[in-house]
Amino acid sequence: MDAKTELQKKLTEVNESALSRYLTLVIGKESLLSLFKYEFITSVFGPMPGALGLLLRKIYYKQLFRRTGRNTTFGRNITIRHPKKISIGDNTVIDDYSVIDAKGELGINIEVGNNVILGRNTTFSCKGGKISIGDNTNIGIHTAIYSGSHVRIGSNILIAASCFIFGDGPHRSDRKDIPILQQGQVPSKGIVIEDGAWIGADVKILDGVTIGHDSIIGTGAVVTKDIPPFSIAVGIPAKVVKTR
Repeated sequence: MDAKTELQKKLTEVNESALSRYLTLVIGKESLLSLFKYEFITSVFGPMPGALGLLLRKIYYKQLFRRTGRNTTFGRNITIRHPKKISIGDNTVIDDYSVIDAKGELGINIEVGNNVILGRNTTFSCKGGKISIGDNTNIGIHTAIYSGSHVRIGSNILIAASCFIFGDGPHRSDRKDIPILQQGQVPSKGIVIEDGAWIGADVKILDGVTIGHDSIIGTGAVVTKDIPPFSIAVGIPAKVVKTR
């Protein structure tokens, strides 16, 4: 039995050339001109060290995206997929080795506001959904955000290192006659983190959760249910232990 996800089917289709599969995965459209521009800019300027690399990426990387604001800083060796579905605001910093993957059918799948900092090795991955980040938000290193419908992170939010925000539905597993991989997923409900929240290090936030404004989620918590505004929640699963 051929057990593949939809993306696997596209990328392993025997009738598709390697070039066509690469365009599907990275560029998002069948355009050799777009491919040439992408390859030239990311290959030449992407790994370039030092102040010269920062300067040249600031000049040339803005040509890749749907929109790039003023004074945006791009670190080294950033992985960018479907760049024309990405909008970045003013004074935003994207640190080294981050992954910004905007796969999907929407016009803009990843939207980053003004004065945002994405720490080193941050991963944004759209799985048919959208990710939006409000102004003045700081996302710590090694944090991963996945979206099957929507992940909306508000303004003035602190997200510490190594957090996992999984805005996608779980795999179905009720049938035994076919592999879990082939059973599809429960539709995603999305995740909302409202303005002013503080998410501690190594927190996991699962699909369907809203974290109220100005709340604090303690280090290592696993959030499976909504958290009201001005709450302090800790533990696995996270429970409100105090109101600010």
